Amino acid sequence: MPLAWQLDSPTLKAKAQRFIDWTLENPWPNGMFGPKSNDDWWPRMVMLKVLAQYQELTGDARVVPFMTRYFHYQLSALPDRPLRDWGRMRWQDEVAVIVWLHSRTQDPKLLELAALLKRQGYDWQAMFADFPFREKTDASVVEAKGGKNAFMEDDGLQVHGVNVAQALKASAVWSLISRNADDRSAVRHQLAQLDRYHGLANGMFSADEHLAGRSPSQGVELCAVVEAMYSLEVALAITGDATLGDRIERIAYNALPGAFTDDMWAHQYDQQPNQVECSLHKRPWTTNGPEANLFGLDPHFGCCTANFHQGWPKLTASLWMASADGGLAAALYAPCRVSTLVRGVPVDIDEDTDYPFRDDIAVTLRPASPVAFPVRLRIPAWCRSPSVRINGEAVKTAPVDGFVTVERQWKAGDTIQLSFPAEVVAETGFNESVSFSRGPLVFSLPIGEAWVKWRKRGLTNDWQVYPTSSWNYGVLPGATVERHPIGERPFAGSNPAMTLNVRGRLVAWKAEEGAADPVPAKVIAEGDPVTTLRLVPYAGAKLRITSFPALKADSPTG
Repeated sequence: MPLAWQLDSPTLKAKAQRFIDWTLENPWPNGMFGPKSNDDWWPRMVMLKVLAQYQELTGDARVVPFMTRYFHYQLSALPDRPLRDWGRMRWQDEVAVIVWLHSRTQDPKLLELAALLKRQGYDWQAMFADFPFREKTDASVVEAKGGKNAFMEDDGLQVHGVNVAQALKASAVWSLISRNADDRSAVRHQLAQLDRYHGLANGMFSADEHLAGRSPSQGVELCAVVEAMYSLEVALAITGDATLGDRIERIAYNALPGAFTDDMWAHQYDQQPNQVECSLHKRPWTTNGPEANLFGLDPHFGCCTANFHQGWPKLTASLWMASADGGLAAALYAPCRVSTLVRGVPVDIDEDTDYPFRDDIAVTLRPASPVAFPVRLRIPAWCRSPSVRINGEAVKTAPVDGFVTVERQWKAGDTIQLSFPAEVVAETGFNESVSFSRGPLVFSLPIGEAWVKWRKRGLTNDWQVYPTSSWNYGVLPGATVERHPIGERPFAGSNPAMTLNVRGRLVAWKAEEGAADPVPAKVIAEGDPVTTLRLVPYAGAKLRITSFPALKADSPTG
């Protein structure tokens, strides 16, 4: 639905409207809604999110009273029919909609319902406060950390990757009710724990299907990618924490497109940073089935097929945000056009950029009449020498909480020029492995790909992908950058917009059942000479090595 309105597509709007109208026109007599065959609370949480977005886009007068009746019914019914399963883990998604409605109606019963949902829901903040899941998890690990009864109660859902991704918004959302500073800041600690014990170079945490440790041969589900993006977008909107913008861009410009073929007609359920084969081999690295990392219509399970669509549209909707003092904030960077009202004045914004493949961003403001308001510009933490110019004149770039604020009277044609020069960074990860990033982009060694059609699926196909070139390289320090023309599909691997050159040599490192062994902490060179390796942006390599064994300069061993 967000995509339909962003594209102003009559076809997509009609497709969404059919389901929205049926939902709004067929409530149960008691206020419940949805199919009579299913009374689970959780799918209603998903549809409530849709209805809130729909009301903002259209102003449909049916939505607010419809939601109010449902929430009053749920408040009366929850004590005898409490949250369970997915709903117990994802209560924060409903509380976000409750807060949205309360801001419009001030109905005190809504805050009662929010508090009841939190009490019945899983306590994510407590779990992360003393984070027990510090290794690859399965039922036995969950039992060991929480006791058998705890595992039986939660069925392992507290370490389910998508639940964890959706939980990243929980504390920030609850802070809108609690007004507690610890709730507002909790997401930073949660991300730090995930990075420490399960972090991957593409900005995500491993979860295939459950939290799986730091090895780059572990995967992460596409649903977790888009849900993490959405959770962090919500948390950024609530907290104004600029570091969340850096994380969102790293996920959005690597892990999201990395799970698709370049034409987006096939996707993976699980992707791996070190992904040397996508096949029906028995998967030693995942608890999922053999189709989990194939490219196809609905590999392994159809949830990602139904859910990946929210990735790009919700990112687009979060690029610019309103600030509490009546201004605007450039929260994330991508080419876009915005039409909004600022202090009662219509304002159009054009943002022209090839970011993240280039460093410069040009923003043109066109208010209908001159109007004074602040503009907050997020300064990425990785940028050491940012520059901001207003109509060609330099502005002091001393970020406060990650943002530079420019407050002035804006008139039509005013421009903001941003430049975020980026350096190549060698990042140390699992087993002292090395990965390379530049700004938001992560780079990978592309492995030669042989695509084998497994089966026809309507308008698309399911594919296995086999390697046709060597991948077992260790790398030496240092990297150089080359820029190339940016094509119509900028994340495509055939014409990368930017590449890195690094030096490496073959090392003793093997694969098992189509999966690279965990990166060896110490490697022995195979005797081949040092060669130049050409790395491409992560998403452009469907078979890839992202985290390499580190070699010492002028030494045959690591």
